Amino acid sequence: MPGLHHTRLGPENAVPTVVLHGGGPGCHATADFAAVLDRRPRRSWLCVDLPGYGATPLPDAKLPPGRFSGPAAALATLLGTLGHPVQILAQSLGGAVALALASRRPELVERIMLIGSTPAVLPGGHTDPGLGARLRDDLYADPGPIRMRALMAGAEWYREEPPEDLVAARLRSATTVTAHAVSTDPAARGTDEDLGPLLGGVTVPTLAVWGAHDPFSDPAYGAALAGALPHGDLVVLGRTAHHPQSERPDTVAALVDAFLPDPGQTGGPRSAAAQNPSRIRPQENS
Repeated sequence: MPGLHHTRLGPENAVPTVVLHGGGPGCHATADFAAVLDRRPRRSWLCVDLPGYGATPLPDAKLPPGRFSGPAAALATLLGTLGHPVQILAQSLGGAVALALASRRPELVERIMLIGSTPAVLPGGHTDPGLGARLRDDLYADPGPIRMRALMAGAEWYREEPPEDLVAARLRSATTVTAHAVSTDPAARGTDEDLGPLLGGVTVPTLAVWGAHDPFSDPAYGAALAGALPHGDLVVLGRTAHHPQSERPDTVAALVDAFLPDPGQTGGPRSAAAQNPSRIRPQENS
């Protein structure tokens, strides 16, 4: 079974925080969270591309068919090689995958901070259910920087324009053969799932972060999700859409510091190895 492409940033001998991306065209972990990663260079990160995104190939036929369960099974294989549970920072699709993983393999996960994830049928809901499909169709009708910028500005950013380097990174990732298949063929993304019955089994502390102007689901959905989790909580950010980690990275980085304590700062047995962080050197593996 092909492995998940992953990039290690920061101290190599410290316990990493796992980063999972969203499900939009061209999304991948190092692009989705670039601004937060830049603001915390002395923290150890493991940025993971889920099946069909970034440099990871399409989902393997041996994985469960569900859109969340399949990636969660692949992620469990990767995390099982680390030898310790991890904290997860995740956007949208990645947050649903993290919840699926935590419900089935709780020994692998310590905490989850998710952003704008919609893993289940819950009160609240989609403010514009057809938005994602329209944006994908528009992009792939004539893929280029203008349409990618319009996609990002129309759903992921509230008022500000996304920076050119992020637009370019997303466009490069969105125009691979694999990304095109995932974005234009629903079957390649996996069957739809409702993780509602599993949420009560997610026993790890979970923080849901929501943009007040998220066009995919409103803060009422975020409140319902936090309420369905035994140890869930919610933060709503004003003047923010679906990608607050890009739009308000200082705020999101501060939330990471508060909710996902760096193992190198806890004084526990893991912290000794993180006292002398190395210069950041990306390590890419497949």
